[in-house]
Order: sequence, then structure tokens, then C-alpha cells
Amino acid sequence: MPDLLLELFSEEIPARMQKQASEDLQRLVTGALVERGLTYDGAIAFATPRRLALHIAGLPVRQPDTREEKKGPRVGAPDAAVQGFLKSAGLASLDKARVEKDPKGKGEFYVAVIERKGGATLDVLAEILPGVIRSFPWPKSMRWGAASVRSDSLRWVRPLHSILATFGPETEEPEIVPFEVDGIRAGNVTRGHRFLAPREIKVRRFDDYVPALEKAKVVLDPGRRKQIILHDAKNLAHAQGLELVEDEALLDEVAGLVEWPVVLMGEYEEAFLDIPAEVIRATIRANQKCFVLRRHDGRLANKFLLTSNIEASDGGKAIAAGNGRVVRARLSDALYFWKTDQAPLPDYSNGANSNKPLDQRMAKLRALNIVFHEKLGTQGERVERIKALAKELAPVVGADPALSERAAELCKADLMTEVVGEFPEVQGLMGKRYAELQGENPDVCAAIEEHYKPQGPGDRVPTNPVSIAVALADKLDTLVGFWAIDEKPTGSKDPYALRRAALGVIRLVLENGIRLPLFANSRLLTADLLSFFHDRLKVYLRDKGARHDLIDAVLAMGSSNDDLLMIVRRVEALGKFLDTEDGKNLLAGYKRAANIIRAEEKKEKDASAFNAAYVPDADAPAAEKALASATAAAAGEAASAVAREDFEGAMSALSKLRAPVDAFFTDVTVNDADPAKRLNRLRLLNALRSAVHTVADFSKIAG
Repeated sequence: MPDLLLELFSEEIPARMQKQASEDLQRLVTGALVERGLTYDGAIAFATPRRLALHIAGLPVRQPDTREEKKGPRVGAPDAAVQGFLKSAGLASLDKARVEKDPKGKGEFYVAVIERKGGATLDVLAEILPGVIRSFPWPKSMRWGAASVRSDSLRWVRPLHSILATFGPETEEPEIVPFEVDGIRAGNVTRGHRFLAPREIKVRRFDDYVPALEKAKVVLDPGRRKQIILHDAKNLAHAQGLELVEDEALLDEVAGLVEWPVVLMGEYEEAFLDIPAEVIRATIRANQKCFVLRRHDGRLANKFLLTSNIEASDGGKAIAAGNGRVVRARLSDALYFWKTDQAPLPDYSNGANSNKPLDQRMAKLRALNIVFHEKLGTQGERVERIKALAKELAPVVGADPALSERAAELCKADLMTEVVGEFPEVQGLMGKRYAELQGENPDVCAAIEEHYKPQGPGDRVPTNPVSIAVALADKLDTLVGFWAIDEKPTGSKDPYALRRAALGVIRLVLENGIRLPLFANSRLLTADLLSFFHDRLKVYLRDKGARHDLIDAVLAMGSSNDDLLMIVRRVEALGKFLDTEDGKNLLAGYKRAANIIRAEEKKEKDASAFNAAYVPDADAPAAEKALASATAAAAGEAASAVAREDFEGAMSALSKLRAPVDAFFTDVTVNDADPAKRLNRLRLLNALRSAVHTVADFSKIAG
């Protein structure tokens, strides 16, 4: 069956856009084909710094023929309805339609049979591809050349130079898809590497396209370019007795910058190793897109790896030397910043902090009234809130209040340092480094770095109590503040990362086993914010494998639903219980009882009558007496266990209801002819429902 090969060759495609662009190209073309009845065996898209390519295998030669029956108006309908039917069906007269009887006996009506011959796939492609190219969803695009004065001219990420589009079976010479976009006519020609092999290359189909590009120094597949870079980088490092510091994000970016990756090694003076390793890495990564190397003892080496896009005649010596000069210049700046940050700021020093540069940076932050948010005040004001909250939370998490307050005081000070100003990604870490230099307590130093954590599902959760106190205070202040000014996440928009902050609080609490009832301090929480926490908790627990209905069953209880750790323990105990036969059977019995109660409540004018206590009846059947006795006992035991926060004990108490519930529904008629017995038994079922609700709202549980 025929294949399609499409290549869009342009001046440049930024690395950050390549992956999405290749996915968009595949989605748009295959989607348009399927809409027109053209299925295929497989599709794959690629991107390099200069081209987007798409291969679709196993397309049919033609669209399938279609046959459609279109029902029209009744026989004898007004002429306007008849004419509208003829026009929509493409019929010249009613002679071309047939008459059928309505199966529901509503008379006779016209039916048109519309048959369409499928078009040639080549023609369909010629129709589809110009529209895909013209409407391509680039995040940023441009017009160029003389045509740019027209508002309808083609927009592309960078000037589009050529279009390659061939279609045909592997046993025949493929055809060029006949279309053009803004004067660029599709053909069967591409070009190789910009510098190493810029000549034109004639291409027939995908099978010869890939090797032809390879000969012309272009590796089409970005995944393969990544493999080449990683393999060669590790080999070069190993040859020098070093290890590569792997960086997946940088690897992705570098693979998008080159079509023919060549890994080279550069170096810089060992004196620069006095700079913190994280700053060296950030400098080399951000400015030169290079990888750093370390010795086997974990210390950084004074060498780095760069990825060139050419094979140089001197083996890359000049390229490596040039990159080395730039790296040294950048590291000189970083060394200057590092030393400057350790020096005192005379304008912001006093007797208490004259030898503490980090305190002086905090004083500068306050003095300059650096704004955190226009409605939430300055960073200095925010630090005061975090200090107060961290000190308050310290006893709850087992931290020293004074150390927690001190860590909170310094946690934002590094925002005023030169290093963080140049490399924002090392904030927190640099605060820790400067705190160590001025002799702060190790717990304070750790908290300065860790108070931002965890920053995502895969990030490490702090375990140091002082770090936990400051991290909770920082995140809770953020959440409460933005909730107070009604800046909440909406849909996919979350500009202040409030979902991440809430998940951070949840992980800090749960993974450290902390009891932190959020409503214990009313200034922390509103009902709306608590609901937001519950939504984030559901996401967290579902990712851990918990059932959403069990979470809802526990949250519906209301009591203690601001204590995240207790919610999780209830969910876990409930899940274990429902996995047992006793739990499954009790759930079934509960559902039956609850359904009867709900049905009867709808019939009664005063459904509150069912809420009265069950009255023991000496003449009642044995199964009724047994259930009444078991329900009263289980309710008391379960309530007592819940009060002790022994949720497994509460479930154990409920498990004793299984046998009496089964026997009751087997031996007793609830809706007895005697109204008094009926009412009393309904009260018993209501008591059963209430006993079960001591632990969780079983009505929320599926099954």
C-alpha cells in the first residue's frame, strides 16, 4: 500500500518547539485523513533544527465509496420542504427519490440514496496539506520577504524554504503531491546539513530519505541524536577517568540544537572550583548548554562537554577552545558574584549583624520594600508572616521554635544576592551556603534550602523538623494569601502554582506522619480552601492507588476532615475492611437498608419519625432482636474506637454486624402490616445506617 513522506524544510526550528511541532504535524494530517475515510497502518513524525518530517504508512490508493440514505419530508409536504430536501440530497427531481412507508404508521415519506465515489488519495492529500501548513499552530511565527506585506501570506516559525511531499507504493515510482503554499511548490528534493552537505538531495520515499539524510550528515530521529550524545559523552568522560553529570532536560535541548551531534571536551582553570558546584553547573548549563563532569569522589572536575553541530578538520580543538574562553568568562562573573555575596553591606549592617552578610541581605530586602504581590505586600512583610507561623507550627512538628523562627527570618534573604540574581534556580541552596559561612545552626541552614520543597510529585520531602516547619509556613502563607485576594486556580491556569503548594503541604504532612488539623488555627483556612485541599488530596491518593469512592466516603463525614493524616488512615482502614468478606457483605446489607429507608422517607410527610430510637419488642423475631442488640453494641464500640483514632478497631466493630444483618433480611419483613412494627423496624435500619456512618458514609461507596 502507498506511503506518504512529507518534509517541511525551514531556516530554523527552536529546540523548545520541535517536539510539540512534530506531534502537531502528525495529529493534524492523520486527523484530516481519517475524517475523509482514509485509514492507515502507522504514522511517525520527526523534527530537527531545520525540518519537520512525517511518514504515514499503509494508506489506500483511493477513498472508499460511500452510500447514504437520506430521509426526506412526507409525501404531500409543502413545496418548500420538498425543494430543500432535493437541494440537500443533490437530486434534480423527486423522480430520483423513492417512497417508503413510515414504520410507525405516519404515512409515506421520500428517501434519497446518495452514492459518492471515493476520490484519489493523492488528490485528497493535495487538498489537506496546504491547509495544515497555513494553519499550523506555532506558538510564535513570522512572515518574511516581499509577501510579508500581505496579511494573508504564510506565517511560519522561521522562513519556510521547501516542501517535500511524495506518495506511492514501494514497488513503483512515487508521485509528488501536487500543491503549493505561497509560491513554494511541493517536490521531491531536500537538503542535507547546512555546512557539511548543503547540496540538494532527490528523495523517493521514506526508506531512502533517512539513509540519504544520514549520508548528508543529518540524523533525523531526535531520540537517536540523544543516544549519540549520551553515549559519546559518557565515553569521553570515562576516557578521562571522570563521570558525566547527567541532565535529561539539557540532553533534550541539545539534541534539538544539532543535526549531526559531535561531542567535544573543554576545560577551565581549577581555581574556579572554589565556586559552589551548583553555581558552576548552572553557569555552564545556562550560558553554553554544556554538561559538567565530576571525579569519582563526587567533586566537580574542571572540564565540561559541549555538543557541536559540525565535524571540524582539527578534531574540534578550536571549537572546544572557543567554548572554554566563554565558560571562563562566565565563571569569572560567577566567582565575582560568589565573593561579593560574602562581603558585608555597610549600608545595611549594625552591631548585631555586622559579620553576617546574609542578615544584611535580608535587611536590604526589607529596606527596599521588594514587592511580593501588589495585594499581599512586600517580601519583608511576607517573611514576618512566615516567621510567626513557623514558630507556631514548630511544636506541632517537633521543631525548636527559636530555630524555626531564625530559619524563616533568613529563608528569603538570598533573593538579594548576586548569585541568585544571575541564577534564580539556585535560590534556597545559596541561602544555605551563605548561612553555613556565617555560622548558623545546621538545622537553620538545611531549612533555608529545603523550605521550597517538595516542588513536585518526584521531589524529595524534607524530614528535618525545622525544615518542615518553615516549608509548611511558606506554603500555607502562599495559599491563604492568594485565597484571601481571590486569586485561585481556574481550569488549567495556576499562575502562582497553588496546586503545587497544596500538594507540598499534603506530602509534608503525610510522609512525615504529622497531625496538623488545619482548622485548629482559623486564620489559616476557609471552607473553600479546605475543599481545594481535599481535591488535591484525592489526586495524591488516587496516584497511590486509593479508590476515589472511599476518599469521598471518609470526607463526607465532616468531622476531622481538616486533619489530612487522619483522613488517609481512615481511607486505608476502610479499604482493608471492604476487601474482606465481612466488609463486602456489610456493604451490601447497608445498601439494602439505606435504600429501604430512602424509599420510605419519600413517602412520609414527616420522615424525622424514623430518627427516633428503636423500641425493644419482646414479641419481635429473634433476628430483629439480634440485629438491635448488635447495632447498639457496634455503634458504641465503633464510636469509642473512632474517638481513640483506632480506625481498624472501628472497622472490626462494624464487622460484627454482618451476620445479624444477613439474618434480619432473611427472616424479617420490614414493611409489616402492623404500622407500629413497620415504623419500629425502619427506626432499627436507620440506627444501623447511623452506626455505619460512625466510620464513613457508605452511601458514597460503589458496589
